[in-house]
Amino acid sequence: MKLKEINSLVELFFKKLEQQSFEERKELFLISLKNRNFADTLSGPYTYSWSNTEKKINILSNYLKNIILKGERCILLSENRPEWLISDIAIMNAGGVTVPLFTTYSENDYKYIVNDCKPKVCIVSNSDQFKKIKNYIKENTVVISIDKLDEEKEFFENIFLKKEKIFKELNDNSAPYNNELRRNDLACIIYTSGTTGNPKGVMLSHGGILSNCEGAQEILDTLVKNEKPVFLTWLPLSHSYEHTVQYVQILLGAKIYYAESLEKLLSNMALAQPTIMTAVPRFYQNLYSKIFLNFSKQKGLKKKLIESTILLGTKNLNKKKLNLKEKIINFLCEKLVRKKIKKQFGGKLQAFVSGGGALDQKIGEFLNSIGLPTLQGYGLTETSPVVSCNIPENIKIETVGPPFKTNQVKIADDGEILVKGENVMLGYWNMKKETDDIITNGWLHTGDIGEITKDGNLKITDRKKEIIVNLGGDNISPTKIENLLCLNEKIKQSFVYGDKKTYLVALIVSESEENKKEIEIYLENLNKSLSSVEKVKKFKLIKEEFTIENRMLTPTLKLKRKKILEKYKEDIEKLY
Repeated sequence: MKLKEINSLVELFFKKLEQQSFEERKELFLISLKNRNFADTLSGPYTYSWSNTEKKINILSNYLKNIILKGERCILLSENRPEWLISDIAIMNAGGVTVPLFTTYSENDYKYIVNDCKPKVCIVSNSDQFKKIKNYIKENTVVISIDKLDEEKEFFENIFLKKEKIFKELNDNSAPYNNELRRNDLACIIYTSGTTGNPKGVMLSHGGILSNCEGAQEILDTLVKNEKPVFLTWLPLSHSYEHTVQYVQILLGAKIYYAESLEKLLSNMALAQPTIMTAVPRFYQNLYSKIFLNFSKQKGLKKKLIESTILLGTKNLNKKKLNLKEKIINFLCEKLVRKKIKKQFGGKLQAFVSGGGALDQKIGEFLNSIGLPTLQGYGLTETSPVVSCNIPENIKIETVGPPFKTNQVKIADDGEILVKGENVMLGYWNMKKETDDIITNGWLHTGDIGEITKDGNLKITDRKKEIIVNLGGDNISPTKIENLLCLNEKIKQSFVYGDKKTYLVALIVSESEENKKEIEIYLENLNKSLSSVEKVKKFKLIKEEFTIENRMLTPTLKLKRKKILEKYKEDIEKLY
């Protein structure tokens, strides 16, 4: 399929469907693992074939065409489930614009976004989600629910009950999909996390997301060879990263499983046996901590074998030659260690893909060395979202890989990364000044500092907006130090502060005060590897984690520095 010739995300789905045989259309496509007996045959109300998905999209979009005009906004508030993708494509097919909302937003965020985008339609998954926004939507907003609500509102099952009559009319009297959509048309408005202030509505075009799919295809084609790939979706579909991944999955003709929860991810992986899995750095950090803790408990020959696995795996990753003895030991490591680890993750995993934030180099090296290929990419919501990604055969773990050929990247005089291409957003919804501030002559100013290596890879070195400027005028990256602190298994999370101060301090989330001495020793050793201005002089242990629920984390799991500072201001000041 030539993506350059595809006009919309809707056309992508229907063109992929056209390529399939009658038998292929009956194959499983969307599979929810929630509320399911794992012993069953993966059929039933939570499962959709390609053909069934097409029917649902056509019926729902036909229903929506009677409600919305081209360009009108449709809120989509739901947990990850097959109906999410069906709703998204149906909205666009009807000429509407999808506005995905995180299920973890605060009341103020819901209120602000509803008032900002003024939706004509609101699709919610269930009563729990409807309660979050019912007080903010206007009377003339049409509410449609996936599951039946307690209130009298239209719901999916009722709409789909009319399927035979409607679907026959569709086949007889209309085109299979909306062929009036164009690449520069608005596809969705995805609101940014809002680490400071209100969220901004990022307007992404059909062409922007298709351009991203084209860039990803080049990388994924090397991972997906003979069989159709399997994905396990966990990251919220309201996240721009996972939102675009949906259309990469369609392009590849993949089978898509929707995970139950983060806690059940490993058991879900064993069942789904994914080929590729996408997640944010926090997932890989937790994974690293669990595996490393298990490794540290091993003794004798097992311990030596594990040490050899990490050492030789890292040498392989860094393209260093192994001598004959090392090759023999590495062969044993492959059979006795890496194979067992891969089996725990379903046995068919070709790659983890990390995005949505910086992955610590040590974690990346560790996962790759033990047989879990991990590709770090880079992007932001405003770029639909991926800008670059590591290539499987040539992983440079300290970088975020070469830029996609579908966009241009250059480094400004001050080191800021600039991006240009079809993937760059159309702008911020209702925010012309903010749009003009971030896009100049077609170049998007990312707010990240970086460099292009001699291999042509992009390397992120800092975050322009999150730099600490100490009393001496030195620029310090708090994220770098926080990542290093969190490599210790006793440290769950950390927050580094030191703006306009003479030294840095940290809040460290740990389960017990008993860990304090061990953390002190770790910090003392860590400080030896840091520059004088990066050393953390003092810290305070806290038990409460930074979470989305307590508003210390954004829905994309980034620290809300302003909120943390507000809550712990007195504790931090005492450290000075």
